[in-house]
Amino acid sequence: MIDTQTAWDAVQRRDRAFDGRFVTGVMTTGIYCRPSCAARHPARSNVRFFADGAAARAAGLRPCKRCLPDDVARDEAAVLAAIDEIRSAEETPSLAALALLTGYSPAHFQRVFKRAIGLSPAAYARALRETRARDALSDSESVTGAIYEAGYGSASRFYENTKGRLGMTASAWANGGAGVTIRWAVVETTLGKMLVAATDKGVCRLSFEENESALRVRFPRADLVEGGAAFEKLLGEVVANVEAPGSGAHIPLDVKGTAFQEACWKALRAIPPGETRTYAEIAAAAGNPKAVRAAGSANARNNVAVLIPCHRVVRKGGDLGGYAYGQDIKRELLRREEK
Repeated sequence: MIDTQTAWDAVQRRDRAFDGRFVTGVMTTGIYCRPSCAARHPARSNVRFFADGAAARAAGLRPCKRCLPDDVARDEAAVLAAIDEIRSAEETPSLAALALLTGYSPAHFQRVFKRAIGLSPAAYARALRETRARDALSDSESVTGAIYEAGYGSASRFYENTKGRLGMTASAWANGGAGVTIRWAVVETTLGKMLVAATDKGVCRLSFEENESALRVRFPRADLVEGGAAFEKLLGEVVANVEAPGSGAHIPLDVKGTAFQEACWKALRAIPPGETRTYAEIAAAAGNPKAVRAAGSANARNNVAVLIPCHRVVRKGGDLGGYAYGQDIKRELLRREEK
């Protein structure tokens, strides 16, 4: 179960990324909701968090008729059905066909699918073709043949759709190019065990109380290699920055997100050590003052703790707020940065 402070912060932001991870029970009204429910926020003292709707119903609560929290399971089933259809179809199904299959309107299903996967159905289908092209290119003597086998109507269409995303030319894939190599280590710090992982471009994961298994879940197609001489130097710099936060602006990162998420991460790195910002201030610095909830979501999707200092974001009014690795670590990081 997610910690209560992180859950409450997600409710305050109406963060859709947390839908399905827990439900919010309002004990005074007897109703439970999604974290993203648009209804007026209840008082914190009247709220309990439950792992799912079944747990909330066992406590005597009923589902909100506005946000329909139990439909999260229906949404997930619809997305899985659409994925199966896309994967099995010879030609990419239209949005209208997928909506008809799942019983949603096209516009609503587009939103449901993108919220769950992070891509529209059409973008997911393109990504699937690219993956199949990679696999076919690895096994095929003919680049052109592999392109057609993957579902592209022409070689030119393949190059148009994959330019800048494969990271290698088609011939490179045919000659054995595979996924990214990620070097990693778990080290002891004064804040506990810390996982550090990096590509040849920079650090791609920094977290606490995680191990290789967690890294493999996050990067299932990567070639994970423990340690390495060049990596040891980078690892030492990362550990030094954790022990003395604020000294790691020079450490290279390899993180990817939407344009707005990356703008938020840039804004986080611009916060001087010893200072804090609110979600509203981060949204404004990222160029969209109204996107406060999106700024909170970008904060939650930060893969590189400390180096992208999301611990420097506090709630309006100065309250500490939540943190993925617990308030104790957040409080200690801020204490170390005090001038």
